Amino acid sequence: MTTTDQKVALITGGAKGVGRAVALDLAANHWRVAICYRTSAKEAKEVIEIVQQKGGDGLAIQCDVSNPQAAAGLVEQVHRESGRIDALINSAGPYHRVSLLQETLEGWHSMFDNNLHPVFYLTRAVIPIMKERKWGRIVSFSMANAEQLIAQPQLTAHYLSKVALLALSRSFAKLIAVDGITMNCVSPGFIDSGSAPKGELERMVKFIPAGYVGTVDDAVSAVRFLLSEEARYVNGANIQLSGAWGV
Repeated sequence: MTTTDQKVALITGGAKGVGRAVALDLAANHWRVAICYRTSAKEAKEVIEIVQQKGGDGLAIQCDVSNPQAAAGLVEQVHRESGRIDALINSAGPYHRVSLLQETLEGWHSMFDNNLHPVFYLTRAVIPIMKERKWGRIVSFSMANAEQLIAQPQLTAHYLSKVALLALSRSFAKLIAVDGITMNCVSPGFIDSGSAPKGELERMVKFIPAGYVGTVDDAVSAVRFLLSEEARYVNGANIQLSGAWGV
């Protein structure tokens, strides 16, 4: 076990997009970062190389966090190798577009297995570790219009998993606040994270009141705030990150 005063963050989906940006930002601010990936080994290796080139410290771990035993093992490994876990960033979250009338059982279950259930598995595993220090930060990503409970016939399972994520986070927040731990959500609208085609983002600009698509830096700023001491009294919150789209 490594004993250190350096804060440690575990970031799922840390090889690409918002998770990658958060990992690099935390490393630049002297956190030790442990990123989890499922298949993006090359990208994960590159993230850790960048961290190390800039004098930071980090590790990349392959893990399928939709498996409860694997998720618990991931937390145990990071704790064992780093000596602590101060922040959990749940940024892994695949989606697919398909009409609800054509949705398969496999597709339906995959959205909950990958977007909702891992947050439960990982959160319950890190809470005892954070309790030891009476300090911890947990951040998950929902979506900008999840609170509206609107019809989403082409994105139903994914949308419902993000709605449930808000309730899950608030429920955990009530129970862990006494131990100095916060759990909050960031809900992006249209963010240029590399996962959506540029053309699609450009077409959506006219629907965004702010008049532009957000960047991963916008997401990083929100996470940075929620991890800070300035956000110590922010618990069970949901930050809309959408330029007023979906509110």
